[in-house]
Amino acid sequence: MTPARLKLTAILGAILGGGLAMLSWSQTWFELHLVAGAGGDGTAIAVSGQLASPALAALGLAALALSAALALAGPGLRIVLGALEFLLGGCVVLAASLTLADPVAAVAPAVTEATGVAGAEPTAALVAGVDASLWPLAAFAGGALLVVSALLVFVTGAKWPASSSRYGGAKLRQDGAAAPVSSRDRAVEEWDELTRGDDPTEESEPPAGAAAEPEDHPDRPTARGDEPGAADR
Repeated sequence: MTPARLKLTAILGAILGGGLAMLSWSQTWFELHLVAGAGGDGTAIAVSGQLASPALAALGLAALALSAALALAGPGLRIVLGALEFLLGGCVVLAASLTLADPVAAVAPAVTEATGVAGAEPTAALVAGVDASLWPLAAFAGGALLVVSALLVFVTGAKWPASSSRYGGAKLRQDGAAAPVSSRDRAVEEWDELTRGDDPTEESEPPAGAAAEPEDHPDRPTARGDEPGAADR
């Protein structure tokens, strides 16, 4: 696999991992059943990932932002971003694992909303059963994908091709002469000048306060004493 494909694979892995964590966070994770007389109408209560694992939203957003940074980072910064991605993936895996390991504790906020009872033991006593969906496993898979993508960054990040710079200076040929600037690059430079408040089409003006040079008018006398016949008056 070429370095460019390795780079694309790692970046896509970060995007898919972060996106899967975000998607699973917004879905229903558990169906909560309360004991008789605990409140409610006896129907199952849907518990989303927002209640069961609220940290997944921030972790998924951070992973998506990190994937954009990976596309522009240099070799040294890629290692740092890879370490951050590994940490994010581990946090997503941990959050999903803790939720699956103790679903009763994960649905405690939903029990409190339905009954008004708070506390770990009182809410657990009101839970008759919890049915888990596949979305916690999807979040676990997203975290694992982030970890694998981070390992790929560690192993192959130094071989990735450098990102092309649109805002670099004039390119030099092998003989040391400046390469001609293309019309596209010139348009980008003019746009940058406009964003800074400069008008690239405006001609240079003399500095403020500079006196304008007098124009010569041969038909007009320059002084009263130089007029023809002034000595005869």
